[in-house]
Amino acid sequence: MPQTEIQCRVRALDHLVLTVKSIPDTVRFYTQVLGMRGEQFEVADGSRRWALLYGQSKINLHQKGREFEPRAAHAHPGTADLCFLTDAPIDAWMTHLATHQIDIEDGPVERSGAIGPIMSLYLRDPDDNLIEVSVPQV
Repeated sequence: MPQTEIQCRVRALDHLVLTVKSIPDTVRFYTQVLGMRGEQFEVADGSRRWALLYGQSKINLHQKGREFEPRAAHAHPGTADLCFLTDAPIDAWMTHLATHQIDIEDGPVERSGAIGPIMSLYLRDPDDNLIEVSVPQV
């Protein structure tokens, strides 16, 4: 294989963008329910934006109708399907979600993750994005 082909491969997801109806509602859900950290950050043009940080990744937030350019061709709230890995047991998540009055749409159910089997719960965020919380089954 030529050297340039080896070098031109992605190795990780740095961030993704969610277009949302309400940044405060989204930040509240992802911080209180999923344990992420909400943070405002400044970009090169001096404007401030919101992001949700977790592990070594983040989710940047765009307010519907005020998206930043460049953006997805069809950026709309509720179009994402995201799977997050956790170390907490599924039973703990079920109790935690009940405490926050979050409905479990499906699960616990066995699924296939990127690196092996996972046990998953499915729920919805404030924009109706499908959120999968999964425990690796190693």
